[in-house]
Amino acid sequence: MNVSTSHQHKKDLHGPYNFVLITVSTSRYLKYGSVTIPEAAEDVSGQVMRDIVVKNGHCVLQYILINDDSNSIKNAVRSAIDMGADIIVSSGGTGLTSQDVTIESIAPMFDKEIPGFGELFRYKSIEEIGTSVILSRAVAGVIKNRAIFCLPGSPNAVSLALENIIVPEAGHIVKHIQE
Repeated sequence: MNVSTSHQHKKDLHGPYNFVLITVSTSRYLKYGSVTIPEAAEDVSGQVMRDIVVKNGHCVLQYILINDDSNSIKNAVRSAIDMGADIIVSSGGTGLTSQDVTIESIAPMFDKEIPGFGELFRYKSIEEIGTSVILSRAVAGVIKNRAIFCLPGSPNAVSLALENIIVPEAGHIVKHIQE
């Protein structure tokens, strides 16, 4: 597909779209509990996610703070789907420790995986973090005609993913998964 055809294909796919933002952090959850805004949990990454989504004209249906627990993660995703999210973005719980279970909890729920997201995220991250990019387990997929992106918990990671990949492709992704 040439560039002009690609731009035509994406024309009029700018939304607005409904996002649900999930922060997975046991330490924040134990300290702040179930809060509804990232500022109430001193969640810089959550604030970055919300600010980018809103700045680009989309709606944040809900912000959810949960602990690194498989059932909590699955329930948050199901809740986001039930409330009508077009796109779900989780931040945190993607590391290599035994407590990091976001991907193990969400990936089995995928109807389809979007492998290009993780590949592109790591490619774009290499300039910033170098070979540490191999530790990034960022993934994306589709669950019940909803796109879900699992991001590392750092503010730089969520900014890079949302600004450079997710928001620019949101309409294109939503169009295809709802066909």
